[in-house]
Amino acid sequence: MNAACSPVVWLAEVTRADLARVGGKNASLGELIANLAPHGIKVPPGFATTAQAYRDFIEANRLDKVITGALDDLEAGRRPLAETGALIRAAILRGEWPAAIADAIQVAYAELSRQSGHETLSVAVRSSATAEDLPEASFAGQFETFLNVCGGAAVLHACRRCYASLYTDRAISYRQAKGFDALAVAVSVGVQQMVRADLGGAGVMFSLDTETGFERVVLIDAAWGLGENVVQGAVDPDEYEVFKPLLDNSSLTPIVGKKRGAKTVKMVCARSRMQPTRNVRTSLAERRAYVLQDHEILKLSRWACLIEAHYGCPMDMEWAKDGATGEIFIVQARPETVQSRRDAGALKTWRLGKTGPRLLAGVSVGEAIGAGPVCVIEQPRDMARFVDGAVLVTQTTDPDWVPIMRRASAIVTDHGGRTSHAAIVSRELGLPAIVGTGNATRVLRNRQPVTVSCAQGEEGVVYDGIAEFHADEIDFSDLPSTRTGIMLNLANPAAAFRWWRIPADGVGLARMEFVIGSQIRVHPMALVHYDKLKDEQAKRIIRDLSAGYDDRTEYFVDQLSRALGRIAAAHFPHPVIVRMSDFKTNEYANLVGGAQFEPREANPMLGFRGASRYYSPLYREGFALECRAIRRLREAMGFTNVIVMIPFCRTPEEADRVLAVMKENGLERGRDGLEIYVMCEIPSNVVLARQFAQRFDGFSIGSNDLTQLTLGVDRDSAQLSGLFDEQNDALKWMVRRVIEEAHRSGAKVGLCGEAPAHHPEFAAFLVECGIDSISVSPDSFVAVKRCVAASEPAHDAEPGMPASLAERLPL
Repeated sequence: MNAACSPVVWLAEVTRADLARVGGKNASLGELIANLAPHGIKVPPGFATTAQAYRDFIEANRLDKVITGALDDLEAGRRPLAETGALIRAAILRGEWPAAIADAIQVAYAELSRQSGHETLSVAVRSSATAEDLPEASFAGQFETFLNVCGGAAVLHACRRCYASLYTDRAISYRQAKGFDALAVAVSVGVQQMVRADLGGAGVMFSLDTETGFERVVLIDAAWGLGENVVQGAVDPDEYEVFKPLLDNSSLTPIVGKKRGAKTVKMVCARSRMQPTRNVRTSLAERRAYVLQDHEILKLSRWACLIEAHYGCPMDMEWAKDGATGEIFIVQARPETVQSRRDAGALKTWRLGKTGPRLLAGVSVGEAIGAGPVCVIEQPRDMARFVDGAVLVTQTTDPDWVPIMRRASAIVTDHGGRTSHAAIVSRELGLPAIVGTGNATRVLRNRQPVTVSCAQGEEGVVYDGIAEFHADEIDFSDLPSTRTGIMLNLANPAAAFRWWRIPADGVGLARMEFVIGSQIRVHPMALVHYDKLKDEQAKRIIRDLSAGYDDRTEYFVDQLSRALGRIAAAHFPHPVIVRMSDFKTNEYANLVGGAQFEPREANPMLGFRGASRYYSPLYREGFALECRAIRRLREAMGFTNVIVMIPFCRTPEEADRVLAVMKENGLERGRDGLEIYVMCEIPSNVVLARQFAQRFDGFSIGSNDLTQLTLGVDRDSAQLSGLFDEQNDALKWMVRRVIEEAHRSGAKVGLCGEAPAHHPEFAAFLVECGIDSISVSPDSFVAVKRCVAASEPAHDAEPGMPASLAERLPL
């Protein structure tokens, strides 16, 4: 048979120009083999049936009239969707193979088996539609895949089932929604050598952040066993995030996110021809371990960058690791179709008002808020019970759920990660979703009114009752340039990527204590002296949190460096100023294991806090862990844009002691470009500004504490709230004085606080004083930027890049 007319073609012989011939999935695999194999990317060998073979099959069995008639009845309302799909699929499955097509598939399978050294090779059989993986329609998950298929007859049966999957209920519904002519879409079938991921692991990978569209990270989900569980959302996977711009340096490990998933089940190959795969429970060791090691995470991330560069757009990929050989393969690659199509010049922010009690939480999907009555649905067959506009609550979803998902106001699932089916479809539909809650179907009740909030970072929360909420659209396209740097105050690393579209000049304040309190949760001294802990409950909690770490202190260093790395990555190479921990003793005592290591103070606000802790025997070992995390962040991960800031430093002599301890821990001012700032929040910082400027590279004015200590007003006192005035003349004198003295000594000065946002005249005053930067919350950025621009005299600075910052950005 002429090769051009053959019903079978080898994947190595096709490229993405052959989409009409072998469908999007197979064309993409051929493209990878032809162009990226020389760069080390591995794709399992295989062959594909052609779209023409599908059409010949349909014609030989006279199925076109059956399909047309059934779809006409559906359109006219004479037959429901489920009955329409079942009728067409049954007709296809009864169809007989034309001899030429069947022989070609059998011969190709035998040759693939021979090449691999197996008599009957185990293969993966995947559908690949001619309208699949287009920029405007991904068709992700719409068609069937069959794994661990062995023998020629089984391959033919799987191919026939792939043909039938073109008419599943969800595929018919999706084509109708996208306006595709059903008969114009054909199916190619890819037959590839099975990767023994059942002995290893598999998952999904995106070349951007799926929630925010942040284009400079790779997101990888991973689970033990075959990858279908990750795609279907049947398992809570590991999640890794890698910063792409630093991947070129092989000495760096820019992994900024690493979460261990529950991974309670894994899909493995079975011996039964009727059921070639099955799910089994994972071992305790598997649940506690990461599926991928760091070098494998970096290898996959580099592959993602190569694939993205070749295609010229963000990509959605599937990968598999062979547990027998240790080899990693790419088994699918297609364009990402949601975030890559968003307007980069605008940002929608959602505001949540007063809420009811928090009911449960999980992985946030969609950066939006939805509300409505709960509707718990356990099986697609119960879809008739669903009420339009309700919150769909279920264990997990697969493509059969798409018709009901379209009618929901929000989606909540027990299982799944950010690359699961529920997450992908929710993004495409523009719906907020919370996946991986663990127990939503048990906690939430039918008809219970709830609010689903995905607007607070990586954690999504379900609240009891219908809360008030609204969305604002922020447009950055016409913002003026300013000589004064406008930076952000950030605390929550989980929400750091949410703000990447804001054209800020960096981060003026990243609060370390927020990461310790919300993510690490453990007092660092309790990790250093774990064996001496008297609180048995605290020991149990620490043991669970630090599971998988041979050295418990490494839990603190690892978690802190990666969390801060997310903030540093979101604004790289702009400066990110990280303030070392500034808990008060009562706040430290509330950390797990903390009570044993903290003194009781009558006035913690003016007590053992900030710099005084860092050289004290009571906390010096804990501060050493903070320094280790910063050193790893800069040296091992590569975030040299990180600046360190010391809070509540009372005297120049205290500064000397802190700087000496930092040097002992590998953080020396000036070495490898390290800059160290000091908070200006005590009157002595202003009075002795010249001496402080000799020891530090810059000041950050903390307006809250400086106002409190200048006016002698407790900032938390409701009775004195009328006296707490950041625009008081005494405070203005302090601000002007420290700016003048710092600039005389060559040090930089910024202010972190919301006063410039609440009082435009105060922002104008700061500009008049010549402040280098103002750091505000993301919500205040646009207003402050415009206010500062209006207050500045005409200048020639490069748009969006203040001269004071431009001089010190890393090249």
